[in-house]
Amino acid sequence: MSTHEELFNNLQQEMKRGTLVLAVLTQLDEPQYGYSLMGILEEKGLQIDQNTLYPLLRRLEKQEMLESIWEVEGNRPRRYYKISTLGISVREDLISEWNSLNKVLGSLIGGDEND
Repeated sequence: MSTHEELFNNLQQEMKRGTLVLAVLTQLDEPQYGYSLMGILEEKGLQIDQNTLYPLLRRLEKQEMLESIWEVEGNRPRRYYKISTLGISVREDLISEWNSLNKVLGSLIGGDEND
């Protein structure tokens, strides 16, 4: 039988997973490599494991929402990701959807009814 803590942790992970694409797309107007992107997200309060981030970056690139280039800094090659034109368009739609959902959920959980 599941405990409250187990249920909460599973639901929290589901909720977080649903926001990662938008979070990543909002931070790639300037090229970033994976580790730097993890740092930016963490600095803003969103922790993401590298085993989650790197497959997500590859998937978004395959879906043509990101573009990437390899650069060599010192003797270490790094893959930099930047949002594509398609990614910008999708991001705008996702932000609009996020704002709508946020308004509805705010109302459902007792937010300001005048919104």
